[in-house]
Amino acid sequence: MPTPISPAETPKLLRPPVALTIGGSDSGGGAGIQADLKTFTALQVHGCSAITCLTAQNTCGVERVDGLPAAALIAQVEAVCRDLPVAALKTGMLLNAPLIEATAAVIGPIQAPRVIDPVMVSRAGAVLLEPEAVTAMAGLLPLASLITPNLQEAQLLSGRTLSNPREIEDCARQLIQLGCRAVLIKGGGLTALRGRDLLCCDDQLEWLVSPAIDTRHSHGSGCTLAAAITAGLAQGLALRPAIVAAKTFVSGALRRGLAIGAGAGPLCHWHQSLSPGSGP
Repeated sequence: MPTPISPAETPKLLRPPVALTIGGSDSGGGAGIQADLKTFTALQVHGCSAITCLTAQNTCGVERVDGLPAAALIAQVEAVCRDLPVAALKTGMLLNAPLIEATAAVIGPIQAPRVIDPVMVSRAGAVLLEPEAVTAMAGLLPLASLITPNLQEAQLLSGRTLSNPREIEDCARQLIQLGCRAVLIKGGGLTALRGRDLLCCDDQLEWLVSPAIDTRHSHGSGCTLAAAITAGLAQGLALRPAIVAAKTFVSGALRRGLAIGAGAGPLCHWHQSLSPGSGP
């Protein structure tokens, strides 16, 4: 007998919060737009993207970068916002002054939390922003609900040398004066501060501490942290709980880092779906 055809099921529709990432494409899949979208999906947020530049890279490094026209960036953001209710957004690699200025212009009207990850220098020292664009990046900061610089980026934005916690605290206060509402300086660039990030918000300073994880497979950790914070904000979390939850997510992703390629592998963005005894 033929198998009876079951009646059609009524789909169970979901309405997840929507987050937007604006940044560069990583052809190796470990950082940038790719890391952001993986993070959004892992945290049950619908991710949209606007690409600023294309990078040719892998686990060993960046080989080429090509910026897109500013008009193309604006068109991407406007197309998303015409149709989708963006609940939070983040920016990553913006590359040059025209793209930074276009980003500022197009996100200004968006009524949602904005996480600005001022991607200028990687923790390994790779320069990711054209030198003449540093001033333009400082002009973007007043639009930020939160900025998330690493130590090298905080030094460039402030003009300070950062070598100890007191200098980092003074730098955070200075960056607040540039107009952003809150600053999270990532301390991982100093061995003594691995796992420690400084939050400056509402004139209060707080060191947020996570276990230091000894791994070389940390490519994309900064992008992932900012994206996870953005996902939390899109879900309605207040800033500090969103940051704490994001740090927990990144710690788990670092513990299951992906040992792929000949260089520094990326985080495991799907670590929450793995059983405790499994691993890549």
